[in-house]
Amino acid sequence: MAVTLHRRVDYPMIDNANIAYYPRIYDLAHRFFEECWEEMSGTSYPQILEQHRLGFPVVNIETNFIHPLRYGDVVTAEISIVKVGVKSCTWQYDFYNQEKTHLWSSKQVTVCVDMDSLESTEIPDWLAKGLSNHLI
Repeated sequence: MAVTLHRRVDYPMIDNANIAYYPRIYDLAHRFFEECWEEMSGTSYPQILEQHRLGFPVVNIETNFIHPLRYGDVVTAEISIVKVGVKSCTWQYDFYNQEKTHLWSSKQVTVCVDMDSLESTEIPDWLAKGLSNHLI
């Protein structure tokens, strides 16, 4: 089951062609990533980072830019989980505009790391369970 979130494409996100500059799209995806944790796991990403001392940096990305994101568009992000492994998980992002046009698709692999050592570590059962509830 996908988590669905919404944000507007703001002026600082666009380039001279009046479309969202591609690094800003990745930034938008990361903002959605941070926001979806509470719904997926019952815990906010700041709590996961600060209290549980776990992080989930991206280690692999596959992306398709399907249609331009334009200034003023309201982006609907559908975020789901493709796979939950022992130390990593694969995320699926799909962005749509207000006309339901598919804009962007990305599959991203994150690895669970101990924030003190930055070494990979197993995803705790309570997090893995929450993520697994959002498998495609």
